[in-house]
Amino acid sequence: MADHHYDVLVIGSGPSGEGAAMAAAKNDLRVGIVEKRTWVGGNCMHKGTIPSKSLRHVVRQLIRFNNSDMFHQLGDTRSLTFPDVLREANRVIPKQVDVHTSFYIKNRVKLHTGNAQFKDANTVEVLLPDRQVETISAKHIVIATGSRPYQPTDIDFSHSRIYDSDSLLEMSHTPRNIIIYGAGVIGCEYASIFAGLGVKVDLINTRDRLLSFLDDEISDALSYHLREGGVMVRHLEEYDSVVADERSVTMHLKSGKRLKADALLWSNGRTGNTDRLHLDNAGLEPDHRGQLSVNNQYQTAVPTIFAAGDVIGWPSLASASYDQGRAIAGAILGREIEFIDEVPTGIYTLPEISSLGKTERELTDAKVPYEVGRAFFKKTARAQISGEDVGMLKILFHIDTFEILGIHCFGAEAAEIIHIGQAIMKQPGDANNINYFARTTFNYPTMAEAYRVAALAGLNRVKRFNTP
Repeated sequence: MADHHYDVLVIGSGPSGEGAAMAAAKNDLRVGIVEKRTWVGGNCMHKGTIPSKSLRHVVRQLIRFNNSDMFHQLGDTRSLTFPDVLREANRVIPKQVDVHTSFYIKNRVKLHTGNAQFKDANTVEVLLPDRQVETISAKHIVIATGSRPYQPTDIDFSHSRIYDSDSLLEMSHTPRNIIIYGAGVIGCEYASIFAGLGVKVDLINTRDRLLSFLDDEISDALSYHLREGGVMVRHLEEYDSVVADERSVTMHLKSGKRLKADALLWSNGRTGNTDRLHLDNAGLEPDHRGQLSVNNQYQTAVPTIFAAGDVIGWPSLASASYDQGRAIAGAILGREIEFIDEVPTGIYTLPEISSLGKTERELTDAKVPYEVGRAFFKKTARAQISGEDVGMLKILFHIDTFEILGIHCFGAEAAEIIHIGQAIMKQPGDANNINYFARTTFNYPTMAEAYRVAALAGLNRVKRFNTP
């Protein structure tokens, strides 16, 4: 007989697990959650989103301080070490843990601390910290175990100079130079962070351009500003071997190049955290990346077992994961749910990037007649006042219907700015129209008024096109 029985058991307390647990509990379902750490929050809070974005915020403040003649007179921050910056960034984690722990307490969701593994499709055994085993049964089980950095077997990640994005947060020294292998979102974010600290960076990209899913103009802008910050970006390269000793680490590339640095950050791929769940006991099998396939109800091959978040792959964003978890609770309750397939990207490089909808290349390939409206931040009063005038807002809209097709932003607060456009793009029918921004009065000076500037610029281009 099981020690506990629930309507819904959630494995993992990251964004998707929390979303599922809270939504289910608020609908009067009996909910339990298993978390392997002593604290809730998952990798998002302890190894990923929160610590890396907090670190970026501290570095951003340092850059602004050092670039200001007025503040620079108060002292020189260039001697600060990476551990110094990391300690400041980590101050937010316990605050977030307290906030999210209160959610479980208020909603009477029982937290089980330990490692979960399936006994069968409706039963999980939890190995507790004292090595006791707790047996839990549930009508429905949600797998929300997240992911971890992929580690190839031919690289010694136990070496003190070789890191992944998890172990980097425990780095106890400041490298003079660092090799970052993998130029995805995580690699680009850390490249800009280290460059902001004055560390020389070699960013190795296995593809022909950075973040190719972005609009080409935004990708080009990122490449330019990384290089301007001192990052050496190397495209179409693959590693052959890595050799590390007490003083340095050397990466041999298949092209014949040899790169030497104080440290290596491996940021090329992630693996779903499913290898210790004994999924075969539940009748499930993950793919080669440890990920699970789900249908549009987030059900796995076993209908009573659901999955969400990084463990199901794209888009692997905390924001989407939370909504996926909430959607699962709706599916369990028999409600019609929306499969989360269109979310804004938020990339926290320096400057940051956010986008939603189609890119110029996608629209061109689809032969959609569109026009472009741009607002350059260097021309807006608010950006000039703040001193963060790098970047632009770009709106793509249909040349005949004026429907907004895509919004792309590069610059300070891009991940905030994008949501104004998102609100209009989500409106039904003719309400999704670029004329909204041209006719709406925005506060001045604000970054939001970039929408009016971009809209007027785009509409003027259409007017010139239609004028005989």
